Amino acid sequence: MTKPIRGQLLASADVHADWQRDYAAAIGQDQEVVNRSGIAIKPLYTERDWDAGARAAQLGLPGQPPYTRGIYPTMHRGRTWTQRQLIGHGTPAEYNQRLREILAQGATAISPIPCNSVFRGYDMDESHIELLGTCGTVINTWQHMDEALAGVDLARTSCAQNDPSPFTLLAFMLAAARRRGTDWRQISGTSNQSDYLSHYVANHMFFRIALPGARRILGDHIAFCTEHVPRWNPMSVVGQHMQQAGANPAEAVAFTLATALQNAQDCIARGMDPDDFLPRFTFFFDISISLFEEVAKFRAARRIWSRLPRERLGAKDPRSWRFKFHGQTSGVDLTRQQPLNNIARVTVQAMAGILGGLQSLHTDAWDEALSVPSAEGARIAVATQNILREEAHLTDVIDPLGGSFYVEKLTDDMEAEILRVMKIVDDAGGMYRAVEAGLVQRMIGESARKFQQRIDDGRQTVVGVNAYQVDEDSDARPINPRPDRAAMQAFVASFQAYKAQRSQDAVRRALDALARAAADPADNVFARVVEAAEAGCTHGEICGTLRRELGFGHVQAIV
Repeated sequence: MTKPIRGQLLASADVHADWQRDYAAAIGQDQEVVNRSGIAIKPLYTERDWDAGARAAQLGLPGQPPYTRGIYPTMHRGRTWTQRQLIGHGTPAEYNQRLREILAQGATAISPIPCNSVFRGYDMDESHIELLGTCGTVINTWQHMDEALAGVDLARTSCAQNDPSPFTLLAFMLAAARRRGTDWRQISGTSNQSDYLSHYVANHMFFRIALPGARRILGDHIAFCTEHVPRWNPMSVVGQHMQQAGANPAEAVAFTLATALQNAQDCIARGMDPDDFLPRFTFFFDISISLFEEVAKFRAARRIWSRLPRERLGAKDPRSWRFKFHGQTSGVDLTRQQPLNNIARVTVQAMAGILGGLQSLHTDAWDEALSVPSAEGARIAVATQNILREEAHLTDVIDPLGGSFYVEKLTDDMEAEILRVMKIVDDAGGMYRAVEAGLVQRMIGESARKFQQRIDDGRQTVVGVNAYQVDEDSDARPINPRPDRAAMQAFVASFQAYKAQRSQDAVRRALDALARAAADPADNVFARVVEAAEAGCTHGEICGTLRRELGFGHVQAIV
């Protein structure tokens, strides 16, 4: 008698009933399992959950809409992800030394992290010296940027600037490039922190001006880069901040896509053609340790974005439909307790991003839960990517989890949940109005509360925190040393001397032009930021001018 093929066997109601009986007898009272997005997870998935024959068109092939399996035909089999390691510490010279080490160890792109004083919109001589350079590099002028990137060919090396509005770091880099004789049209990279809405919602340390002003500057930034720096990605829509603030993975994607729609609609309202700017829209996501959920999140996001530019924005160019994203392993999942365990966590997170089809990846250092990454921690983070790429064979097969009953059903479920949350935002009038009203903040706060409750009551295990604890000497945990105080004092003194020696007339004219641009909707604010950078204006002077002209930004707290 011919044995039934696997599909026929699984399709048999009797066989399925037999398994259900055996499972129930073995496990007794089964507990409900839900993922971080609140989706119920079954113990087994079969063709009853996902019919490959009926859903083949929805699955598609790599490089073809709906891009479920990847946005390029070859994906990582043809070209692996960009290794973009975020580092920042001390002075530009110290950063440059660390940068060269990271590049020598295998990083293929750069991503400077500025000091928090920069993020907040102040110069070093407006800040407490003991805090300078402790969590990023102090960069206040184009000369600082030039020193930080010394030895880097700006026409050949992609650079992600972690640069919130008004994008002074990119302006400093463009000023340095001009003095090096580098054609701006050859410069590639991303304004990693251009998403002002995510800053209002979830990253309150960033320099903020009133929402209307931030909205205006972003539009000016996108328009300027589209014309003058065409290989630059001026819009990185950031889901990372929102997920790290507490949004679950489905909410993070929903809010991110809603933000992308909002920003694209704002550009269209300015008279821009969506096919001129959408190919340069990128996305930036957190990658949690919930491996299959994260893989499904990215696959669902690609599928949704393949439709939105066509259906809601009128984009006709297939490049506008591609969901290009950078992933960063989640610092929220890292623990101060038993910190070496973070190497395993980061590895799992990185695998989720790779299997989910990302275009670039940053892996956190194991000691980031304690301080700015040490040189050794950063080396291990880069090596983790090298091992996954070169030893683990994760790049051999495109979308290796595609066709899995579980992964495909979970992708469908994540897509449905993402669309449900997006409808809430749409019904509120779009992402700008939803943020303005505090709706998004409240939703994130509630999700954060629910997840923390799961940890507190033991439903979510965190090794070393609420389970498998060991006695530790907290004083023995390694802490990256603070920048040398004398060196930082000398750096501040040299900065003050620079300000005294530059052309005061050129600075005054540039800041006056910037102030006038802020009051003139027909002018481009970011173009004047670039001019101010080239004239020798400092980061704090540029931010201070816009703060006076456009007002402080206030945001409803997450409650």
